[in-house]
Amino acid sequence: QVQLQESGPGLVKPSQTLSLTCTVSGGSITTNYYYWSWIRQPPGKGLEWMGAIAYSGSTYYSPSLKSRTSISRDTSKNQFTLQLSSVTPEDTAVYYCARSDAAVVAGTGEYDYWGQGTQVTVSS
Repeated sequence: QVQLQESGPGLVKPSQTLSLTCTVSGGSITTNYYYWSWIRQPPGKGLEWMGAIAYSGSTYYSPSLKSRTSISRDTSKNQFTLQLSSVTPEDTAVYYCARSDAAVVAGTGEYDYWGQGTQVTVSS
């Protein structure tokens, strides 16, 4: 059973960088051919895919967030990390990490495992 757990600060000030980590257990983030995504849901809105890191280490980003987003990984800890720079209150959301296949990059991926989500509020 694969489990994902998000961690990071729940409050970030405007203009700062939001940093979240997803720790994966029960499976390796380097296992063919899985993709590991960050997804968020602002209050009252739908889910938004932010980007993913593949089993190979390749990264993919939503065009609308690409300029502010970076996803990296630490294979020794079986973790992958999201960094979102220059945050504003509009970045307030519940942030999730999840596993899928390569179709996620084309917007048609299906997620089979999710983290429980972590609330991040951007406020001074």
